Amino acid sequence: MAESTLTEEGTTARYRETETERLLEFEREGRRATVAQNREGYAMVKVRDEDDELERYYGFDMALDHAAELLGVPVADLPVPEAATDMGM
Repeated sequence: MAESTLTEEGTTARYRETETERLLEFEREGRRATVAQNREGYAMVKVRDEDDELERYYGFDMALDHAAELLGVPVADLPVPEAATDMGM
């Protein structure tokens, strides 16, 4: 299963895959946001804070925008590992 970590502008992004999901986990100053999608890649992208699902999106860019809002940073400051760039419908 793929896994990679990238840190930029004080935000760490960790991409990993479980048996059922692709996860892009962000952390900044103790705050966390996760963008998740099923392994098959056809479902909507989910945004979570810690373990609670907050919203579902069709587009990866909209999910990233929500994650950035949760972390209090501009979306352009979110690092996205290469393996995660194809998430979304």
